[in-house]
Amino acid sequence: MSDRELYVSQSNVFSGVQRPFKKAKYVVLGVPFDVTSTYRTGARFGPNAVRQASLNIETYSFRSGIDVEDLALHDLGDLHTSTSPKRTVDVLGLVVADVLAAKKLPVVIGGEHTITLGVMKGLGDKARKTAVVSFDAHLDLRKEFMGLTLSHTTFMRVINEEVKPAKIIEVGTRAVCKEELGYADGSGIDFFTAQQIRKKGVAQIIQELKEELEPYENVYLTVDMDVLDPAFAPAVQNPEPEGLETHTLLDIACGLCDRRVVGFDVVEVAPLYDQGISAINSAKVIFQMLCQLERARKGQ
Repeated sequence: MSDRELYVSQSNVFSGVQRPFKKAKYVVLGVPFDVTSTYRTGARFGPNAVRQASLNIETYSFRSGIDVEDLALHDLGDLHTSTSPKRTVDVLGLVVADVLAAKKLPVVIGGEHTITLGVMKGLGDKARKTAVVSFDAHLDLRKEFMGLTLSHTTFMRVINEEVKPAKIIEVGTRAVCKEELGYADGSGIDFFTAQQIRKKGVAQIIQELKEELEPYENVYLTVDMDVLDPAFAPAVQNPEPEGLETHTLLDIACGLCDRRVVGFDVVEVAPLYDQGISAINSAKVIFQMLCQLERARKGQ
């Protein structure tokens, strides 16, 4: 090993762990994109804020008994984004397909939630055998909003109609319009509201989700940080009251992290709106989900 390899490294690698790409199991990719934002902007700064937070919190997971430092992680860096949402999601799809072809699990940090469409495109034919579980305050099922048919408010509808995953389930819902409710009902898209989660309890919700997911070959998880109450994640682009607590999100998300998971993303942190707590929570979510996936892969 040369001195430059021994003593010099990129300062903002997620978790500080950087294995060679060929040896990695999990590949982190940032997507600094927020062009369609309609309330608060700034999610383009999310990937590096989450990376910085990840360098300053402890890496051991009590939930799984696994340490992030022991994982085979590689941080690719940030996608070269465009001002065009379509161009950005198409290029992201190409990169994700490349990561999957190398038999790695993609971990994508946003950026606005539109980028999940790009990841789903990257799944290719596998997408039709994949159930999508979205943790989000919103359903994002509008046909168009403010003149845009592809945006953070419509992308889940586009995923349903163009990518055609096997199933879509949304968790933590509490902000919708009548159009979205009608579309969800007519399209077989299920959702669990924040109120239902509080009333039934986490254990019951996890059980119901597992039963719904049981028939499907693959699972993709996407976490919009506005699923959390603004008390826990104030720096998101579209905050909504009456959200989930951090431990509730972690319990449910980690409860779904089994061997069928083909990738996940964490999106919508706009770090300029707080003093770092939202980025810290995002990094924690990624840590816990990664460790739970590693445990599942080891059959523990």
